[in-house]
Amino acid sequence: MKKILLALAFIANSAVAYADEQINIVCTTQAEQCNLVQTIFSKTTGIKVNILHKASGEAFAQLNAEKANPKIDVWYGGTGDPHLQAAEAGLTIEYKSPSLPQLYDWAQKQAQQSGYKTVGLYSGPLGFSYNTESMAKKKLTPPKCWADLLDEKYKGEIQAPNPSTSGTAYVQIATLVQLMGEDKAFTYMKALHKNISQYTRSGAAPVKNAARGENLIGLAFAHEAPVEAANGFPVVAISPCEGTGAEIGSMSIVKGARNLDNAKKFYEWALTPAAQELGVAAKQFQLPSHKAAKLDPRMPDFKKVKMINYDYAKYGSSVERKRLIAKWEKEVYSLPR
Repeated sequence: MKKILLALAFIANSAVAYADEQINIVCTTQAEQCNLVQTIFSKTTGIKVNILHKASGEAFAQLNAEKANPKIDVWYGGTGDPHLQAAEAGLTIEYKSPSLPQLYDWAQKQAQQSGYKTVGLYSGPLGFSYNTESMAKKKLTPPKCWADLLDEKYKGEIQAPNPSTSGTAYVQIATLVQLMGEDKAFTYMKALHKNISQYTRSGAAPVKNAARGENLIGLAFAHEAPVEAANGFPVVAISPCEGTGAEIGSMSIVKGARNLDNAKKFYEWALTPAAQELGVAAKQFQLPSHKAAKLDPRMPDFKKVKMINYDYAKYGSSVERKRLIAKWEKEVYSLPR
């Protein structure tokens, strides 16, 4: 009997130990990168990784819905604005990584502004991309500026992400508001709406679809185009002549994480140069936040992009985000096309 009890105790302890050696991640980078991160971290550490792929807005909604009983340990990637909103809402916890001094200033600033409840993983400028073959076949001149997208010749030829689900789309709204002023920005978006064929769930979809000839132009981050070009599609990115904003893709540990120790292990691993270089291995070309991470020539060159002074603190606040998205839904999305 004693031997049986000891055996049962051993099995129970083993089960607990195995249960502890796992982590639940909601990943809001592209699926290829999510899958590679899942595989490499698990092989490197022996920790089982349960991963869920969602758009940024959907990830925030899940964290908010589950705040009383969180099922996610780490939110990895996606635009920084909803990460800042999650920090403000108390959905994530403060964690100061020893690696912070090794990150670029913009990544450290993201951490400071959030009370160290999130950190910058990568960055990429906002722009638009087009299918070069389709543009040539239609005998159209490629757009170079935000203003060019309003031309009637592009009616039904443009796709953009939906801010209700996509962090990319919210960065676009916030960028235009800061670039033009709120009244002019919404006048612009109403005019642009007439040329939009579809608002997509994810931020990358407009460029993926343009690359495959489903639409001519896709509004998204500039680093999405070289992803599709690396897969053999005829697509190039444009940085708007008037100026543009940029995302700071971020990472946060969820408040009430069931696997907190493993969450911290993953957090530290994700900030290493080797982990950040997995982006290129997955054909993702954002600028990594670690100064020692190797850069790929296909990454957007910020020195060649006219950047606005994006106010991440203001436009990352929940009040401003909710207000602007609600205004867009009421004044833009509701309009006929």
